[in-house]
This record gives sequence, C-alpha cells and structure tokens, in this order.
Amino acid sequence: MVKLGSGNFTYDVSGENFGNLLDGWSYKEATAVAVDSKDNIYVFNRGNHPVIVLDTDGNVQRSWGEGIFDNAHGVSVGPDDSIFCIDAGDHTVRKFTPEGKLLMTLGEQGIPSGANSGNPFNRPTHVAVDPRNGDIFVSDGYSNAAVHKYSPNGRLIKSWGRSGTDPGEFNTVHNIAVDREGWVYVADRENHRVQVFSSNGKFETQWVNLALAAGIYVDQRQTKQIVYVAEFYAGIPENPTGYGNFTAKRLGPRVTVFDTSGNVLARVGDEPLGEEPGQFITPHGIAVDSLGNIYVAEVSFSAYGSRQTPPREVRSLQKLAKQP
Repeated sequence: MVKLGSGNFTYDVSGENFGNLLDGWSYKEATAVAVDSKDNIYVFNRGNHPVIVLDTDGNVQRSWGEGIFDNAHGVSVGPDDSIFCIDAGDHTVRKFTPEGKLLMTLGEQGIPSGANSGNPFNRPTHVAVDPRNGDIFVSDGYSNAAVHKYSPNGRLIKSWGRSGTDPGEFNTVHNIAVDREGWVYVADRENHRVQVFSSNGKFETQWVNLALAAGIYVDQRQTKQIVYVAEFYAGIPENPTGYGNFTAKRLGPRVTVFDTSGNVLARVGDEPLGEEPGQFITPHGIAVDSLGNIYVAEVSFSAYGSRQTPPREVRSLQKLAKQP
C-alpha cells in the first residue's frame, strides 16, 4: 500500500486489481467505471461479463450485458440511476435500468455517420446527463470531433465542434461530464486540455497543461463541486532506438483534481507508467463514490498487456481509498 496525492486529496493505493471477481471471470480490461447514488460501482469491461456491478468492498452484486456489446467504451449514471453504455464499435449509446433492462438506444447499430461529418455517431466515446433537466450530452470522438445534445426522450437538439486546436475544436473528444449548474466539461484528449461549454455549446474556458486528458468526472455531491481528470502518459514511449522520456516523472499517467474554476487542487501520481503500487498504466475512465474514493479504469491490455511477451492481462481497475 502506498500513499498518493496531497493535502485533502490523499489516497491509499494497493496497486492490485479492484474487485473480487468470481471464478473464471475477468475484466480483460476495464474501459470505464461509474458510481450510482447508492455507491454501487458499474465496471464496463471487455471480458465475458461486460457490466459488472460491485459494492465498495469489491464484492460482485450482479452482471449483465453479455453478448450485446461490440466494443465497450464508456459508462455513466443518470440522475435517476439509469445506466448509459457507450459502444464505440457499433456507434450507439444505450440506456438501461440498473438491472440491465434496455430503455432507449441512440444511434443506429452498426451504421456510422460519415467520418468527421459532425453528425451522430462515428465511434462515440462517452455520455453525460444534465441533472437539472435530463438532457443527454454525447462525446463523439474517435472518428468524429463533435458533442451532441439530446432531449431526455432521445431527440437531437444540436451538435457542435470540429477537428482542430482552437477553442471549441477537438482532437479526440474522449470524455464528457456535466455539473449541477449545467456546465459541460469535455476531455479533449490529444489537445491536452479540458474545455468548458455552456449547455448550449458556447465555449467558456479551457484548462491546459494536462498530459492526455482521457477521463473526466464531476463530483456533484460536494458543497463545492470537484472535477477529477484521468490522464494518459504524454511522453515519448519506449522504443528500439532508446530515445524517449518514458522514465520521466510528472508526464502522466495520473489523476489531476480541479475545482470548477480550473484551479489545480492536487496531482495524484507522478511516477512513469508501470504496474507497481502508486503507478498507473492508462487511466481511461474515472468515478468517485460518496466517501471520496476514486475508481480508475485503465485500458491496460490494449495499451500495455497485449504488447508483452507473451501477451497477458494486467491490472485495469484501481481503487484510490480516500484518507482523512
């Protein structure tokens, strides 16, 4: 067990996979994680049980979604504890009950929009719900560069964004969150930033000096809302020539904690990529429970385990236990 972070944002981390999975179960890799109002933890993963529901001790409560997803990518919880699953492989966003009953589908399964067309969807990445009115925001980022806003019943209201580096443009719009006031936070990954918009898509500000901003979560339960950003490693990876900064610190992977004005409250983790306690591999999704514990989902097999000799599954879900 090691300690990460500083001040009010200090955590114990074991370095082990979180979750007491049943015999024969495997995440393969956990791509995303979400927490509902009762602190149930939903782990969206690429194993044989795509949605695994855990309690805060890691005990399995149930699973669902077997055989229906093409490429698990993002998961989030609505204000009514409905579960939204984003499938980057079949170009859909699906809304479920907590028990896995399908309620609504956005997008046409297996039918993408044109690449970089700005129309929904071409390999969408994540979803967030406005707690004030139930409006749905979808980040459409792998073969598109847009955010789409839907009504609660699935009517497209508007889309915004295009590829680029200027304010309001995106270079892999990878994750999205909404706060209590309806401000929309977008993890613009390869632009190394978070952009903040009004609920109507008007650019407000941007937070820079990030590594690769992959995941974002707004903790609305706190009096002063807190924003957590999960970051990939942003340096030059290890390569046969020996060039690169893959042993350097403070380049990610890590978690950065902000207030809603964009002030950095803490950097959690400063070690280079690795499997040891206190290190991350590829923080891809992030969520926080009512006690302030952080759950980080990492696409560790795709980014790391598959490249080992022989390929192997590695840790892909960490719990950062909040310390008083």
